[in-house]
Amino acid sequence: MSGDDEPNNMAGDEGSAGSPAGSESPRRTRPDKPPRLKRHIFLRIDSWLDSTLWNAGYDLAEAWEEITIFFRRFRVRGLKKLGFEIAGEAMTLGTAGTVVLLTLAQPAFEETKKDWRNHDNFAVTFLDRYGNTIGHRGIIHENSVPVDELPDHLVKAVLATEDRRFFQHFGIDFMGLARAMTENAKAGSVVQGGSTLTQQLAKNLFLTNERSIERKIKEAFLSLWLEANLSKKEILSLYLDRAYMGGGTFGAAAAAQFYFGKNITEVTLAEAAMLAGLFKAPAKYAPHVNLPAARARANDVLTNMVQSGLMTEGQVVAARRNPASVIDRDEKEAPDFFLDWAFEEVQRLAARFKDHTLVVRTTIDLGLQQAADEAVASSLREYGESYNVKQGAIVMIENGGAVRAMVGGRDYGESQFNRATKALRQPGSSFKMYTYALAMENGYTPQSVVTDGPISWGNWSPQNYGRSYAGRITLETALAKSINTIPVRLAKEKLGIDAIMATAKAMGVETPIKKDVTIPLGTSEVTVMDQATAYAVLPAGGYQSRRHGVAQIMNYAGDVLYDFERDSAPPERILTEQAAAYMNQMMTKIPYIGTARRAAVDGILTGGKTGTTQAYRDAWFVGYTGNYTAAVWFGNDDYTSTNNMTGGSLPAMTFKKLMDYAHQGIDLKPIMGVDAPMPEKDKAPAVASADAADALPPMVRPRSLSGQSTRLIRDLGQRLRSAPALVLPASQSAQAKPAPETTGSTVP
Repeated sequence: MSGDDEPNNMAGDEGSAGSPAGSESPRRTRPDKPPRLKRHIFLRIDSWLDSTLWNAGYDLAEAWEEITIFFRRFRVRGLKKLGFEIAGEAMTLGTAGTVVLLTLAQPAFEETKKDWRNHDNFAVTFLDRYGNTIGHRGIIHENSVPVDELPDHLVKAVLATEDRRFFQHFGIDFMGLARAMTENAKAGSVVQGGSTLTQQLAKNLFLTNERSIERKIKEAFLSLWLEANLSKKEILSLYLDRAYMGGGTFGAAAAAQFYFGKNITEVTLAEAAMLAGLFKAPAKYAPHVNLPAARARANDVLTNMVQSGLMTEGQVVAARRNPASVIDRDEKEAPDFFLDWAFEEVQRLAARFKDHTLVVRTTIDLGLQQAADEAVASSLREYGESYNVKQGAIVMIENGGAVRAMVGGRDYGESQFNRATKALRQPGSSFKMYTYALAMENGYTPQSVVTDGPISWGNWSPQNYGRSYAGRITLETALAKSINTIPVRLAKEKLGIDAIMATAKAMGVETPIKKDVTIPLGTSEVTVMDQATAYAVLPAGGYQSRRHGVAQIMNYAGDVLYDFERDSAPPERILTEQAAAYMNQMMTKIPYIGTARRAAVDGILTGGKTGTTQAYRDAWFVGYTGNYTAAVWFGNDDYTSTNNMTGGSLPAMTFKKLMDYAHQGIDLKPIMGVDAPMPEKDKAPAVASADAADALPPMVRPRSLSGQSTRLIRDLGQRLRSAPALVLPASQSAQAKPAPETTGSTVP
């Protein structure tokens, strides 16, 4: 407001106060009323807010004072106060810990949303590639027997050995856990387990045998979920039906038939004790493999029954004196890791079929499977201690896509976790193949020159194995020597991370790839199956490898419901012919002048790539010939470091041992794009290799047919399959028609 306005307002106010009411000017008084009314309303609101807030604060202070005075009665001092403080902190930390544990267990609860009860509603008999029966999966022909119909001594034997307080706990037995910890402490080793029967069932239904804290957390919460949703009898019944019992059998009913040739309801006390002893270590105590060990274990079960008060010594003495005998079985083990994977494939392929009782012809070759098992077992037996490595896995694919052998671990009885198809491990330098393949697709050649020198990508500065640089170098030499900076430079400056990820996926890597600048050096986890599938694209000339383990699915009437050759899509081209040829030319140099000189198959052109991860946790060799592709991995389940094991040492040696066996007595196929003679093997020390022996003892493949006979039989079979159907003439058809049946006739 201006200075002239103030006197005028004051004069107007004074004049209105001394003038008669009727003489007041309306133009001077009416405009002043609305502002006074608004100020009055706002003042009242402000006063109400002030008083309300003050009263609320006063009331809260009074209430708090009363609460404080009340709780002063319970105030403790000295050691009692320390105890209460500790209890309060424990409650706080316990609540926070429970929230964290529930968050970690949440993925496991997703498995419960599936139809897990009907997981085994398939009854599948598996055949090998030649039609020989190799195993069963799903519902074995013995139906599940209700717990109430099982022999009383069988139930007691299982509970006394596996979970004595099964009917008292709610899924987790803290008393049993404390007892097991005490006994283990006294013995100085693990002599008792703390897992309840419900926890073991949770692991069998939803989890794997992976030894990790995360798995134990999931197992604990899932056991609580099972207790809340199933009765004790249902839990016990599922446990007896789903547990692996050795000899390729699952469930007590199938084991009773396999070992004793009788129904589960007819087993004696001695036989029940032997069955109950299998749950702990089915491979170690399988009676058809090691009968003395099985009988000793059965005797321990009988002791458990006496100690737990379920039976007296007098009741078990006859079983001790007359231990169970078993049917004489062939000790040849079933390819269980392969069968587990093939069963999953069958469920996926046959879900649309009405009939779930099936006969499946697989692609597995038992001769090659036995060789793969022996290659892993002998490698671990001879060098496992020196390299501090405990596990290995192999997937072998015949070029064309058929999986011929699979090793998911050193002992299926000890752990049914399939490290070939489910274990996610960093591939190390074996992942570089995808970067180089993409480079060949983008106009590079094996002789293209790239600089090997220091490079940084953000905060990351990769280094070579020897902490040195070679300067300008060809891509062929960079791949053979496994130079780290070259694929990183290609990815950063030319190719891009997204394109590398897309190439790996197109070639066969099904595991989700984590997008990161370190991908070119193999930091994103994959499976052994992923690597074997992708590398098989190279000997296929750039076409999709079409990896598969199921050749045919039939019902028991003999009808072919699925045939891979008939029903699968033709292979798609993944790499151009030129790019595949360039890759084969580079990859076939590595076993001769590069990091994989221990992998070169005798007299046969070999290609492949080694891989070693940080701290030597994983060691790989993925290689191929014109006939087969195989991925080999060695490491430890708990991710502990090995003793400087590289992909050029034990994995390469194991690959060579398997491939030397596989190529005996077969027609050798060339590798597409490689016309030059086999390179001469460089005798210089291998880059990043270990000091193990140069070779493992060779295996000899028994010859059943000559190569010429094999080709003749295959040609004859192909002609029979492609021959037109035989149609009888009408006259012969009428004669061949069976006579109609007559009613009322008698048959002597």
